[in-house]
Amino acid sequence: MTKIVILTGAGISAESGIETFRAEDGLWAQHRVEDVATPEGFARDPETVVNFYNDRRAQAAGVEPNAAHRALAQLEAQHGGEVVVITQNVDDLHERGGTQKLYHMHGYLNGALCATCDYRWAAPMKMAAGDACPECATPAARPDIVWFGEMPYDMDTLFQHLGEADIFAAIGTSGNVYPAAGFVAEARRGGAHTIEFNLEPSAVGNQFEEHRTGPASQTVTEWVAELLKR
Repeated sequence: MTKIVILTGAGISAESGIETFRAEDGLWAQHRVEDVATPEGFARDPETVVNFYNDRRAQAAGVEPNAAHRALAQLEAQHGGEVVVITQNVDDLHERGGTQKLYHMHGYLNGALCATCDYRWAAPMKMAAGDACPECATPAARPDIVWFGEMPYDMDTLFQHLGEADIFAAIGTSGNVYPAAGFVAEARRGGAHTIEFNLEPSAVGNQFEEHRTGPASQTVTEWVAELLKR
């Protein structure tokens, strides 16, 4: 049975209306990375950081999964082999689109994390700086987001899946952020066929064997239809 491992990035959610970080007018143009996406920024000004992610959470709640999200869920449901989706995105559009086997390597907007005891729970729509942990009662709640300088989640498991992949697809990724940018090389070492879906080649686009250019809602939907006909 064919095992398909899929990495998704900001491009797949952008079609639903989620603001991206790296576009010219994106979130990094509006906010300094050091202020809202590092442990040091949180230590300096937790209220600003918490409010930044409150705004992202509210934005994500106001949009819907698009055809590409739904196509990946269809692939998972109907493909005879294993389908694993790894996302760099922190929104819940894959879940709402129907995907079941999903890894949020950079964390999850709808999650809260205790900086003291690592307990996780569902984040309220509006977190507040100094919210108490439900487990240890320490006022150390933070967004369950992997910030710059922190290790992405589930890396050992993700590399195991990459090594077992027959097909590796990257959808809407910039290729600028490691370790995710190294996933194509890892999959190729395991013998996977590699395919990139993007509006333009990514920073690691030359490492993919196949490219499909255009909106993910179109290219991914067509690809899934082809796979399910085999």
